[in-house]
Amino acid sequence: MAAVTIIRLPLGPFQVNTYIVICHQRGQAIIIDPAADPQTIIDTLDAQGAVASRILNTHGHPDHLLANAALRRALDIPVYMHAADSGLFADDPGIRLLEQQTGLTVDTIADRPLNDGQILRLGATPLEVLHTPGHTPGGCCFLVDGQLFTGDTLFVGDAGRTDLEGGSLDQLIHSIETRLLPLPDTTVIWPGHDYGTTPTSTLAREKQENPYITDFILNP
Repeated sequence: MAAVTIIRLPLGPFQVNTYIVICHQRGQAIIIDPAADPQTIIDTLDAQGAVASRILNTHGHPDHLLANAALRRALDIPVYMHAADSGLFADDPGIRLLEQQTGLTVDTIADRPLNDGQILRLGATPLEVLHTPGHTPGGCCFLVDGQLFTGDTLFVGDAGRTDLEGGSLDQLIHSIETRLLPLPDTTVIWPGHDYGTTPTSTLAREKQENPYITDFILNP
């Protein structure tokens, strides 16, 4: 039996996959990339009888964190994000470009930084942070119980764009190759957007069908 329950909520103007991940043993939950509609997220937690302990952001693009502040206040829980994205654009001219590119206001300040290899607890279940820069400098994936939350690093059949402020295709390919491909083929992929033929995938399937893996890494 799986150690966690995963609830996917496509939210916000860009239909970001917001995830609620709940530990069966203790009913503790984390919220990944709260994109909008904080009351929907709170109602979902209540319906599951779960208590959220933290908010995790896969990266600092505004479409993935529009509900951060409201949930932080309502639930009295901290926001976690990699330091390279938390406040990245606050004193940088690039903030204006990113806001123009996304049409959204950037607010990337987090309470606590995430670090590569860091282990957080989800109730009785460990969650590992994988730093995967490329889509943004501080992009991260989260691995828990064989489930990998990839944000905009890896999609089903695709990968995150690198033409926004702070992006790098070379870095993204390196991150996928060195941080994701060594994981077991059975690892389930939960992406930040539903851009593929299915909402989720496996690493084995992506090795066979994702051109960012087949063409850039396995058969360059």
